[in-house]
Amino acid sequence: MDIENLQIWKLGVKLAKDVYLLTERFPKREIYGLTDQIRRAAVSIPSNIAEGKGRSTAKDFVHFLNTARGSLYELKTQLYIAREIEYLTEEDFSSFHKQIENLSHKIVSMIKFLKAKSDGVKR
Repeated sequence: MDIENLQIWKLGVKLAKDVYLLTERFPKREIYGLTDQIRRAAVSIPSNIAEGKGRSTAKDFVHFLNTARGSLYELKTQLYIAREIEYLTEEDFSSFHKQIENLSHKIVSMIKFLKAKSDGVKR
């Protein structure tokens, strides 16, 4: 399966795009602060999914999926901070929170699938 057909990768790319559009509205003084951190975390998610998919073993893919999930939670925390300092409306926060939770559940499902598949091969 090509990376372009992998749903979790597509969702990660969409999330990163949405984050870039959102952070365009942040104060310019944050360009090297919170804006940069949020963007890096968001881009890290589909990038790690892609890197893991490009590896030769399920174990490697799982490792990178876990890294992507860590970046997802980093992003979630940064968006909480953005909301607290009123860079983010409650409506925007809620929308991103739903995207993050959805992607997190799908990544966990993929990890479980890969581990089960890997365990089946070992037996």
